Amino acid sequence: MSDRPFVHLHCHSHYSLLDGAGAIPKLVERAKEHGMNALALTDHGNLHGALEFYKTAKGAGINPIIGYEAYIAPGSRFYKSAGRMKDSSYHLTLLCQNKTGFRNLVKLASAASLEGFYFKPRIDKEILEAHSEGIICLSGCVSSELSQALLRGDASSMDDHLAKAAEVAEWFRSVFGDRYFLEIMNNGVEIQRIALEGCVDLSRKVGIPLVATSDCHYVDPQDAEAQDVMLCINTGKFRTDPSRMRMDGREYYLRSPEQMYAKFEGLEDAVARSQQIADTVDIDLELGKRHFPVYAVPDGGTPEQYLRELCVRGLLERYEGNDEMAPGGQLAQVVLDRLERELGVINKLGFPNYFLIVWDFVNEARRQGIPATARGSGVGALVCYALYLSHVCPIRYDLLFERFLDENRIEAPDIDIDFCKERRGDVIRYVKEKYGDENVAQIGTFGTLAARAAVKDVGRALGLPLARVAEITSMIPEELGIELDDAIEKSADLRKAYEADPEVGELLDLARAIEGLARNVGTHAAAVVISDRPLTEYVPLTRVSGKDDVITQWSMGDVEAAGLLKMDFLGLKTLTVMQDAIDLIRRHTPGFELDNEGFDDRATFELLNRGETTAVFQLESGGMMSL
Repeated sequence: MSDRPFVHLHCHSHYSLLDGAGAIPKLVERAKEHGMNALALTDHGNLHGALEFYKTAKGAGINPIIGYEAYIAPGSRFYKSAGRMKDSSYHLTLLCQNKTGFRNLVKLASAASLEGFYFKPRIDKEILEAHSEGIICLSGCVSSELSQALLRGDASSMDDHLAKAAEVAEWFRSVFGDRYFLEIMNNGVEIQRIALEGCVDLSRKVGIPLVATSDCHYVDPQDAEAQDVMLCINTGKFRTDPSRMRMDGREYYLRSPEQMYAKFEGLEDAVARSQQIADTVDIDLELGKRHFPVYAVPDGGTPEQYLRELCVRGLLERYEGNDEMAPGGQLAQVVLDRLERELGVINKLGFPNYFLIVWDFVNEARRQGIPATARGSGVGALVCYALYLSHVCPIRYDLLFERFLDENRIEAPDIDIDFCKERRGDVIRYVKEKYGDENVAQIGTFGTLAARAAVKDVGRALGLPLARVAEITSMIPEELGIELDDAIEKSADLRKAYEADPEVGELLDLARAIEGLARNVGTHAAAVVISDRPLTEYVPLTRVSGKDDVITQWSMGDVEAAGLLKMDFLGLKTLTVMQDAIDLIRRHTPGFELDNEGFDDRATFELLNRGETTAVFQLESGGMMSL
C-alpha cells in the first residue's frame, strides 16, 4: 500500500463506450503498481464492466468498488421533453458499499435504460431515494447538479448560488446521510477550479466532507491521444474539427497517490478521505450460485423421477420396432445401462431441472410444428436423444456422453438448440410466457475494435483519404483474430508502410492503442437468459438503441458467472429450407418422416466426396469442401 493513502473513486474504462480508453486489466494493474489496495469503476450510465472488473480486481488482490456515473434527470425520469441533451440530465457518482448496494445499483442502472432513457440512460431522485441503501454518493463532476448550481453564479451573486448548492446538497444528505460527499477534481481545467473552490466554501458552510477524485478516462498520460480519437469516432467528427467535443488537457489518467496530493495542496484530508471511503466497502458477490428457474413437475414428483420417466418413454418411442435396442418392446440392457449412467451424472451434478426446462420448450416447438435440433456435444447424450432434443442415436454412432457432461465439471451443460429461423421468436415468446417476461431476456454482446475496424475508424477520425485507408487495411493478413502487432510483423508491405510513412505510422499506432476496446453494444445471436426471479435482482438490463428487445448489460460469460441459466436459441435457415422441402415431399408422399430415412444413400456420399456442398450448412466452407 502507498505511504500516502489514496484510492481512485471516479474511474472510467472502455465500457464508457468510445469515451473511456482504459482496459480493465490495465487499470487494475496500474492501481496495484501505484500501491493502492482498492479501485472504483464508474462508467457512464452502465454496468457493462462491473463483473469483469470485480473478478479482475479480486484476482489481483485489489478491493473492487463497483460504481456508476449516473445520469440523473432534473425532474421525473419519465419526462422526456427537455429539448437538448445538456438539459436532460446531470451527472452523479454512485458507489456500492456492500452487496445490498450492488443489488440496488443493478436496479438503478436497469431502470435508467428501460424507463428513463432520453439521450442518455437516466434515473431520477425518486428511484434513487428508493434504492439508496448500501450506496455511497459523491456529488459528481462539473456536470453535476451541485456543480452547476455553483458554476452559474459570478462573484456578485455567489451567496445566492451557494445557497442553491446547499439546498441540493442537503437533499442528498437527507437520503444518504454520512455516505454523501462533495466531490472535487483538478485535471488542470479552469471550470474544475471554480467548482472546487465553491465546494470548499460549501463544505465549510454545511459540514459535508470533501473527497478528491481524478475523473480518470485512460490509464497513462500517453493514452490521451488515443482517447481523443475515440471521442472523434463516437461523435463522427474529424480530429481537426475545432468545434468538436474534446477533453481539455492530458491529465485524465490514473494518477499515483503522490500526484494526487501534489494536485490538492492544502486539501490533503480530501485526498486521504478516498481511502477512508474505500475502507468501508466490502462487496462479496456469490458468483456461481445458481438462480435457475424451477420446472413445475406434475403430480408432485421429483425432477429426477420425471426426467427418468420422460427418457424411458422417449426411448421406447425412438426404438419402436428396433429389435436390437428394444426387443419385445422393452429397452435393451445396453440402452438401460447407458441411460442410468447418464442420469446418475446429471442427478449428481444437480441438473435434472435444467434438462426439464430444455425439454419443455423443445417439446412446445414440436407441438407447434417448429423444426428443432441440438448441435454440438449434447448430441452425444442419450438423454438428449430420448427427450427429442437431438435426433442421432449416440449408441449407434458411438458418441461420447463425457464430452458433453462430466461429473468433474461443475458448470452447467450447454445445449445449443437450432430452431427454424422464421419461428425462433415463437419459442422465445413461449419461454417468456411460461417463466415471466421479467425473468427472460436476450444476452448482450460487445462489438470490439478488431484490427481492421480500428484502422478504418482511426483513419476516418484523422481525415485520411478513404482509398489510402482501404489500401492499408488490405495489407492486414486475412487471419481470424489477427492483432495489429502480428500483422505488422507478418506483412512486409504493412511493415514497410508503417516504417516509411509517418502518416501511416500515426494511423497504426493509434489503431494499436484502441484495438480490442469496446465500440458498441449488440444482441447475442442466440443466447437467452432465464432466471427464477426478475432478472434485475441479479443482472443489469438495457436495450440496444433503436430496438425494443431487452438485453443484459453483461456479456455471456459474466451472465453465467452470476449463476444464471443461459440457453442458446439459434435461428437456422437450413431448418426452414428442410421443412419447406419436407412439406413439398408430403404433397406426393403423405406421412413422410425424415427421421425414418437411412443414412446410407450412395448418391449423397458421392456428392459429399466431390465437395459439391455449396449452401449445405456446416459443409460449405472452403476447408470442408477441400477435405
